[in-house]
Amino acid sequence: MTVINLTQETFEQTVLKDGIVLVDFWASWCGPCMAFAPVYDEAAEKNSDIAFTKVDTESEQALAQEAEIMSIPTLMVFRDGILLYREAGALPAAGLEDLLAQVRALDMETVRADIAAKLAQE
Repeated sequence: MTVINLTQETFEQTVLKDGIVLVDFWASWCGPCMAFAPVYDEAAEKNSDIAFTKVDTESEQALAQEAEIMSIPTLMVFRDGILLYREAGALPAAGLEDLLAQVRALDMETVRADIAAKLAQE
């Protein structure tokens, strides 16, 4: 599967859809971003059931600001429209595969119930 470039216009509709969506915030001048790119691309090829997306923080500065990106690369993982993971730094291939396995294994009904309980307490 190819990696999809997201823009301000396509970000929200993409991350809110059902299924797993990864978002890699990156820039062409960023060494760690360039080191992570082949790992990310290889994972996209191996996991065709997951949407792998990228946001170029140089061309999409407003989106990066709205997402409060302070360091790149930053990886976000959404499942069924819920942000489950957000971390700056490049993951090794094994770390990314482990993260994907954990996200796949989640019981999303439990996740939704936990979110609802936390919101009720606020």
